[in-house]
Amino acid sequence: MTNLGVYEEKIKDFSWEISERELGYKQGDNINIGEYCTDRICRMGKKDKLALIWEGHGGDIKKYTFDDMRMLTNSIARFFKELGLKGGDRICLFMDKIPELYFGFLGILKMGGIAQPLFSAFGSESLLTRLEDAGTRAVMTQKRHLPKVRNIVKDLPGLEFIIVVDDDASKPLREKEISFSMENIEKIDQFDIFPSKAETPSVLHYTSGTTGKPKGAQHVHYSLISQYITAKYVLDLKDDDIYWCTADPGWVTGTSYGIIGPWANGITQCVLDSGFKAESWYKFAEKHKVTVWYSAPTAIRALMKEGIDVVKKHDLSSLRHLCSVGEPLNAEAVIWSEEAFGRPFHDTYWQTETGSIVISNYPDMKVKPGSMGKPFPGIEATVVDLNTHLPIERTGTVGLIALKPGWPAMFRTYWNNEEIYKSKFKNGWYICGDRASIDEDGYYWFVGRDDDVINTGGHLVGPFEIESALLEHEAVAESAVVGKPDPVNMEVVKAFIALKPGFTASKDMNLNIMNFVRKRLSPLAMPQEIEFVDSLPKTRSGKIMRRVLRAKEWGEEIGDTSTLENDEG
Repeated sequence: MTNLGVYEEKIKDFSWEISERELGYKQGDNINIGEYCTDRICRMGKKDKLALIWEGHGGDIKKYTFDDMRMLTNSIARFFKELGLKGGDRICLFMDKIPELYFGFLGILKMGGIAQPLFSAFGSESLLTRLEDAGTRAVMTQKRHLPKVRNIVKDLPGLEFIIVVDDDASKPLREKEISFSMENIEKIDQFDIFPSKAETPSVLHYTSGTTGKPKGAQHVHYSLISQYITAKYVLDLKDDDIYWCTADPGWVTGTSYGIIGPWANGITQCVLDSGFKAESWYKFAEKHKVTVWYSAPTAIRALMKEGIDVVKKHDLSSLRHLCSVGEPLNAEAVIWSEEAFGRPFHDTYWQTETGSIVISNYPDMKVKPGSMGKPFPGIEATVVDLNTHLPIERTGTVGLIALKPGWPAMFRTYWNNEEIYKSKFKNGWYICGDRASIDEDGYYWFVGRDDDVINTGGHLVGPFEIESALLEHEAVAESAVVGKPDPVNMEVVKAFIALKPGFTASKDMNLNIMNFVRKRLSPLAMPQEIEFVDSLPKTRSGKIMRRVLRAKEWGEEIGDTSTLENDEG
């Protein structure tokens, strides 16, 4: 029996109060995500239950019970308070998937801070943009990422503390830098948890936009109500599960469903802190007897490339439920997973801004390979006309995915950018920015992004940020960045570049520019292909028309070019 049961029956009588009751929350109560994921679970008699099984690059394994986690998050919370950090301060987590990242996140929430997780592969410039925008007061990081922080500290006068979690005193730390050891810190049994309310800010996740700087989506502690119940119903988490979410907490999946959702349900989860390799992933799932697996289509397609024979070398009979997230799951991957694992991957759809799953394929519901599934109970969804933003009644017609505001995990604003936040709402709907159609059975079918944001391996990359970095290269006069189709990553970054006089296109120039972007931003943002051009298509007002370049890459109709500056029509 699944937690959700029959979808059609559940949507009739569902309300978010079901989640509130199960969590023991009443309107007006204090609600602190850090407390609900640790202390509350211990009070339920699960203090000796494993909360985290962590495995590092060299096969090193660490295990923590819920009581270990409760005390370590208390200790981290007190450490922050003793530094002088207080409620509302933005504290950045800039680490690999080590235990300190997971416990640091909950520790920040326990003392009232706003957790700002950032992907550890970000370069100095990507880091600077986000820390500057957030007015971040402290960064928690590792020695291996410390040089990136040191590169920008002079440009961040508001950054007061750089906490190094694995300092071994081999080299002296600099001003503002503080050594921290989670293993050696005094374990705190009692900590006065910050009395956060439903609307108290909790997490600040940065998402890339089409134009301008990345935007900080601000979430609140009440998001727990959505994250708890969606983890229970969609991921079907049960008390005896061993759950594996492969997402990095630098992205929203890694926090909503790699920290909050499973631990609010009192579930044991395991984390593998190493790069992707099919053999090591299967070994990990076999060794720890993973039962529920939440991953990304990019990883699934990479596993497909390795073939079925590798799967058969491992005993993966413990797997009972598979889900995917981050980008559309193509039908071939669903069919392949049934052949490889004896069960399909269930696609789930949501965004940084939605905070929790809003459309999904459910355990007891027929999977239509290639479909996103149906709206989560409690979520009112539709597709709206591209121009009028009114709901489209006709099935099969493509429109923009739209959600009725009011679900608990919905973001509350963009940090310091209320104007752009308000622009996301039209005619009483939150417009997701993705195009889809709805079939006669109520299933949603993804069509594509409605803007220029590039979805590479499930990570959204904004062209503006890459173009800005490219223009800092000494040889680049103009640049335009678009997504190009890719069989594994869905899209990869392609850059069109016009060089300054005196510079010549060459293989060396190509590699030089690629590495320049990789170091400044991240490997995700690095162009996988560069095409050198004499000029870029522009409107008469001088705006680069990315859609013309994108249409060529995707084999689409270019459409109206009457506004092009060199168009004679």
